Amino acid sequence: MAPPIALPETFARAVAGLRSVTPRAEIVLEEVGAPQRLAPYAFALSATVLRDDDEVADGRLILLHDPAGHDAWRGTLRLVTYVTADLEVDLAADPLLPGVGWTWLTDALEAHQADYRAAGGTVTQTVSTRFGELAGPPAAGDVEIRASWTPLGEDLGAHLSAWCALLASTAGLPPPGVTALTDRRPAGAA
Repeated sequence: MAPPIALPETFARAVAGLRSVTPRAEIVLEEVGAPQRLAPYAFALSATVLRDDDEVADGRLILLHDPAGHDAWRGTLRLVTYVTADLEVDLAADPLLPGVGWTWLTDALEAHQADYRAAGGTVTQTVSTRFGELAGPPAAGDVEIRASWTPLGEDLGAHLSAWCALLASTAGLPPPGVTALTDRRPAGAA
């Protein structure tokens, strides 16, 4: 049996920070295999966002660490994310959606005091309509956010909390502690 590999302290502290966060009940996190070719050290989490037991969004957050640093990262740590969610067609077609999607990320980082630099990414909106042999449900829409940023500091708990807030925004969940209003009129009432 091979002896355990000693991890750099910076990476070990960063992973511990990510593991220290308990997300809101609708977000289920799981540690998954990380890509091995992007950096000497990597750690990954996947997330599923549930609303009324239906999966409404999912994502992946990858922590990369290169002790030698990386010019494009402007640091030794980098967080990379992919988040996707189903949307109503009218929302998916909104020309303002990409800008709003990007602010879901930057606002979440700022709200959780997750200091960062060198952020970049894309927001993609898609509307799909099925035809012919694939005909089925009406048109469907989705949004996909791909982004990366360099965290400042090694305690990444605030960054994971911000990422969970991004997932919640993308999934259309109300803020924690806020209950969505439902139509509570009796059956047959106008």
